[in-house]
Amino acid sequence: MNQNLYSLLFAHFPKDSAAPCMILPDGRVWTYGDVERASARMANLIVELGLKPGGRVAAQVEKTPEALVLYLAALRAGMVFLPLNPAYQRHELEYFLKDATPGLFVCRPQMRVLADELAAQAGAGNGCTVLDLDDDGRGSLISAATPQPDSFSTVARTTADLAAILYTSGTTGRSKGAMLSHGNLAHNARTLHAYWHFASGDVLLHMLPIFHVHGLFVACHCVLLNGSAMFFEPKFDAARAMKLLAQSTVFMGVPTYYVRLLLDPAFGRDTCRNIRLFVSGSAPLLKETFDEFKLRSGHTILERYGMTEGGMFTSNPYAGERRGGTVGFPLPGTSLQIVGAGGAAVKPGVVGNIQVKGDNVFVGYWGMPEKTQEEFTADGYFKTGDMGTLDADGYLVISGRSKDLVITGGLNVYPKEIEELIDAMPGVVESAVIGLPHPDFGEAVSAVVVRQKNPAGAALTEASIIGAIKGQLANFKVPKWVYLVDQLPRNAMGKVQKNILRQQYSPMRSR
Repeated sequence: MNQNLYSLLFAHFPKDSAAPCMILPDGRVWTYGDVERASARMANLIVELGLKPGGRVAAQVEKTPEALVLYLAALRAGMVFLPLNPAYQRHELEYFLKDATPGLFVCRPQMRVLADELAAQAGAGNGCTVLDLDDDGRGSLISAATPQPDSFSTVARTTADLAAILYTSGTTGRSKGAMLSHGNLAHNARTLHAYWHFASGDVLLHMLPIFHVHGLFVACHCVLLNGSAMFFEPKFDAARAMKLLAQSTVFMGVPTYYVRLLLDPAFGRDTCRNIRLFVSGSAPLLKETFDEFKLRSGHTILERYGMTEGGMFTSNPYAGERRGGTVGFPLPGTSLQIVGAGGAAVKPGVVGNIQVKGDNVFVGYWGMPEKTQEEFTADGYFKTGDMGTLDADGYLVISGRSKDLVITGGLNVYPKEIEELIDAMPGVVESAVIGLPHPDFGEAVSAVVVRQKNPAGAALTEASIIGAIKGQLANFKVPKWVYLVDQLPRNAMGKVQKNILRQQYSPMRSR
């Protein structure tokens, strides 16, 4: 039996190929037959370009039906898909392309010159074809795929074969490529589809990005495995959401989406009259938001917990109590434990390190066998780097992160990458990047900078530092706030105490 994830999804496509899959803002509809034929043409193109099973296909494009079809085509052709945030700039792209050495890189037309340059460097001796896809679903990718046959025999894969590499942040070094197998993704898709009670007639309002686990692997997989339709919106828009919620049954979002919906005085029970499930994830949902949403809408948001390295690990129950401030229980097939510094399990109510094990947990980090080994226990548990506790009833409460990450608007930011850019600026002694409370994004990237005692240091301002970083990094990584100080707090070992910085500056942003 072919264990290719596409084969699993295709087996659940509606028998009627004219059934809607994606409903676009302009009213156009992509049917399941359209998706099947378009993905076949792209898969044929990928093979014609000379890529072999296991080859990498990287995509840095906006959210369009064609972008989702490219992902499905990569699966069908037995390739490994690399979705990249469209906000990434040269600094990031150069690293990703050199690290993963894709055989095909699909970019936006406005990035074509840079993409050609970086792909040529990254593909030395291997070759990397660059094609483009614009925000309207046109470009050289479509031109090249259109003449291809609209049938394709899906390449056989095993559950252990890689399906995707998603770059994630860590505490040291550069971004790491989390390798996810066909088995990992299939297990998570099946689990969520069943746990969240997807059924005939469901319609998802999809406003998430699809370069991210939440939008691509959680939302899209549930829809495709259900053979149902989704409103496929390019991005979140509160006014647009207000209109479409009444025609949908499921909505998935990050906390920011729910905060913005609540800002609209017209948002209420009538808006949500057809919805059966609201899901939130990718960042902590404030208890205040949870409570206000329930009061205004009559619905209790289902919060869940996961990460790039394994999709979803826990979820509040569908039928039971969805408890605010918690992320529920381990999903079926996932084992979770909370351990102390020595590795022994801690008692309920005691904060410890969250570790997980299951068929959804990733294979390892691309090209980093030592790092992979370091992140797993001897008995196979993955060290998430998150801290948490189990309450008296077994609900998981996330209390913080041991890994030095900032999560802003559901996106991971690796502080060291930003610190290196700031530290290289004239007049800077050193810097520390932290996350501070933000009402919309959950956390805002913030920098605490020590200036040199010379003219160059005196010339540094918050605006000049922010301005120097813009254009080098994706906008979500650019600090929203910069604090200029004489020194950074350190412990006895000389390590910068970022917890003290967070304590010092958080009150200023919590008012």
